[in-house]
Amino acid sequence: MFKKINFFAIFVVLGFIFSNPAAADRTVEDFQVWGGVFSQGNFGFVNPNNSDLKKFRWWMEGQGRFGNDATQFTQSLIRPGVGYALTDKVVVWAGYAWAPTAEPITVAHPLNEHRIWQQVTWADNFSFGRLSARSRFEQRFFDHNAPISGDDDVAHRFRQLVKLAVPMPSINENLSFIVQSELFIAMNSVGNPGFISRGYDQNRAFVGLGYKVNQYATVEVGYMNQFINRPHSTRPDQMMHNFIASLFLNF
Repeated sequence: MFKKINFFAIFVVLGFIFSNPAAADRTVEDFQVWGGVFSQGNFGFVNPNNSDLKKFRWWMEGQGRFGNDATQFTQSLIRPGVGYALTDKVVVWAGYAWAPTAEPITVAHPLNEHRIWQQVTWADNFSFGRLSARSRFEQRFFDHNAPISGDDDVAHRFRQLVKLAVPMPSINENLSFIVQSELFIAMNSVGNPGFISRGYDQNRAFVGLGYKVNQYATVEVGYMNQFINRPHSTRPDQMMHNFIASLFLNF
């Protein structure tokens, strides 16, 4: 248990370090508002008498993000997927995502990004709270508006998220303190290395509160510090200050 606690603490500290743009020559900042609905469940409803169907899972999420001081659409995400529960704590997944994207993530014109993704999720309850992790690989495809020149037009990315939810029963039995960090690593450079370069891509460090509405729904709100690294681009690095509101549904 203590090894897992130490691992989480180290990961969060590293996440906040990566989010610090002190070493960058230039960094532009922006305030954004993100909202999303994240739902998952099993296929037991197809045949309640077949317990094996409960091992097969479905995933669906939708997000909307608004940037340039929350005055305009920046990005949305539609991400469906299916999974299989290896144990009651570990699930493997695969799916698709569509991410139309505009300023300030892009410049000049919007673009469409399509992703194929695979991930492994793990979660368990401890005396100090609920600890979870998600390891995700993405294959990213861009439309003709993306600034890619060359034949290596598929960007591969790895993402590692670690999250801790600590109950706060002294305040409310349904309230939890949430802290998480997600590190993004680009696995390759595309034809135009100024667009996507191999190596550290970004980090998202979140702190907030979660409220369990009922056995199916939990609401989380808080602040996310998002730092986007652009080591070989003429564009500056970006530091986003994001207000996040999320609804998590688990059936």
